[in-house]
Amino acid sequence: MPWSGPQRERRRLRHASKRPGPPGPYALLPWLLMGLGAFSHLLQGRTPYPWLGGLGLVAFDSLYVVVVFRGFDKEKRRSPVSYRLLAAMGLITFGLAIGYGGSWLLFLPLFSLACGTILRDRQLGFGLIALAVLAGVVAAWRGDDASGPWTIGYGTFISGAVTAAILTLSETVMELRATRQELARTAVEKERLRFSRDLHDLLGHTLSVIVIKSEAARRLAPRDMDAALGQVADIESVGRQALAEIREAVTGYREGGLATELDRAGSVLIAAGIEPAVRRSGPPLDSRSEALLGWVAREAVTNVVRHSGAAHCEFVVESTAERVRLTVTDDGPGPGGDAATVPDGAPDAAPDTDPDRASGFGPRGVGGTGLKGLTERLAAAGGSLEAARGPRGGFVVIAELPSYGTESADSGGARDTGVTPD
Repeated sequence: MPWSGPQRERRRLRHASKRPGPPGPYALLPWLLMGLGAFSHLLQGRTPYPWLGGLGLVAFDSLYVVVVFRGFDKEKRRSPVSYRLLAAMGLITFGLAIGYGGSWLLFLPLFSLACGTILRDRQLGFGLIALAVLAGVVAAWRGDDASGPWTIGYGTFISGAVTAAILTLSETVMELRATRQELARTAVEKERLRFSRDLHDLLGHTLSVIVIKSEAARRLAPRDMDAALGQVADIESVGRQALAEIREAVTGYREGGLATELDRAGSVLIAAGIEPAVRRSGPPLDSRSEALLGWVAREAVTNVVRHSGAAHCEFVVESTAERVRLTVTDDGPGPGGDAATVPDGAPDAAPDTDPDRASGFGPRGVGGTGLKGLTERLAAAGGSLEAARGPRGGFVVIAELPSYGTESADSGGARDTGVTPD
């Protein structure tokens, strides 16, 4: 039986959780076996002052374990206590190496390994170089090491350097994993936000259109059945178009733009008994500006139809080489005001039942989830959105965007395309 999507995702997460992380402190404990030669000499009685060597061996092993475990905790690693323990461990290490020599010199690379878990950056470089030089000098002074002073010095340096490099790389990999997970969560949140805004804009506008045209069909049916059937056909067309747009919104691609939305706006406003007018000036818009301003026009029409009580609504599109501006103006009193006179045979404005928009537009800013979402969209594209009461009544919505260049050489002058009923 094939795995479903959620099952595959759970398997992937379980597999990711089993990925090996950075080595832990237990991975460094087996290196203490390098001291078995010294321990063997103690048992065989080949070490002078065995009680002193035994105490030194126990102290070294104890400090090694403590220092290594502290090295895997960032806060403890940077604590002054860790440096004091490391200094005490260094005194014991050099005391044993100078006093006994031979196999006791192998404690110098072990001490360097412990230094690699604590020291970082310049401290690590200077510390390992100094430690390697001192280890070589001690081995040369003792002169009883079968491998030679250069081997002790090199082994001391490389053990600390490799340990520090592996731990630093492991920490970096873990940080990158955490960053990747955070980026994935952020991408999911952004996609959810995009999807919620698209659905809000699409469904809010489409349902408003369906309500308006349904009321128009109900009013026209007793007097003009053909006109009522025309409104019903429009409802069917709007519903089909809404389905297609929702599918496109799910995939993240939605075609169409300002011109399409302005054409739809004319039909919706006429059905609501509002006279529309459209004026455009300047060169054609680029596809990005068309799409963003199309969302603004859609949301503005929804608010005008549902809340304004206006008799007229004007769309002005102005474009230059630097900026693009869309201005939507209506002459309605807004929520709570006196509704404009509705022409005979046209539907009344839809009642304000959406609590998200109950307050309409504020006097200085943008109200409602739809316009707030559009404000975020335009701000991300370097633009702005403002909504306020007009100086002569009604409301004014102004959307501005930087021009991204046109995709057509056809530049038009100012033109007035007022939309009138069929």
